[in-house]
Amino acid sequence: MTPRETAGSAEKEYSGYRALHFERLDDVLQVVIDHPTSDLNAVDELLHDEFTRLFRELKRERRARVVLLTARGRAFSAGGDFDWFPSLDDLEKLEALRRDAKQMIWDLLDVEVPIVVALNGHAIGLGASLALLCDTVFIAENATIADPHVRVGLVAGDGGVAIWPLVLGPSRAKRYLMTGDALTAEEAEHMGLVQFVVQSEELQAQALAFAQRLAQGAPLAIRYTKQAVNKLVKDALNVAFDTSTALEIVTFQSEDHAEALAALRDGRKPQFRGR
Repeated sequence: MTPRETAGSAEKEYSGYRALHFERLDDVLQVVIDHPTSDLNAVDELLHDEFTRLFRELKRERRARVVLLTARGRAFSAGGDFDWFPSLDDLEKLEALRRDAKQMIWDLLDVEVPIVVALNGHAIGLGASLALLCDTVFIAENATIADPHVRVGLVAGDGGVAIWPLVLGPSRAKRYLMTGDALTAEEAEHMGLVQFVVQSEELQAQALAFAQRLAQGAPLAIRYTKQAVNKLVKDALNVAFDTSTALEIVTFQSEDHAEALAALRDGRKPQFRGR
């Protein structure tokens, strides 16, 4: 089977996606984020819906032994699309978003095959959470990782309040979650958020080589090891996820969030009032 035929077969199996593209590389299924209207792969309704669908469908993946998740463009995912946020203007829409977000994260943790992530650029907000909840993360040396929900007046409600403390400890995690400060690739590796920092031009090759190495291992042993470790992650999510997403809905309706969006449009510093 030629590479073109292999790629075509994956697109047929995972049909109907507009912001995600699929290619089979032997035992590795490569998933590429490539938003048709955002070079930063910002999360809008389209990408949020497709992430939700992706992890649900990856739970049923039977051919691949490993998934390699990466992106095209200037970022892996630069977080939420600020033009989308104002449309989330009532409780019905926010509740639907909360339910999809919860299903997305839990389905991600239930994907049995290992997921290797190659961060080609900045991973922000939900992009950071998804990457950190996967299994092994490669990051380009010029990329950063951050969860800056608070900078737009929102609670970090997409899994960040679980995975950052689990990796960094509560004290250090709060330092980054309460400021939204970004970590460089080297800082993220030093703190254990990612496993490999590589030069940008080597990212794809090295991440794929690692994915292929996993694919050559004993599939059941690797899958079951992953499932056992993810029990710890699920425990952390059980403690924090519902609370954080409920509070995120509260902050979506706050004056501070509206002020943050207005300040972004006006190119000024927001004036938060705590209401």
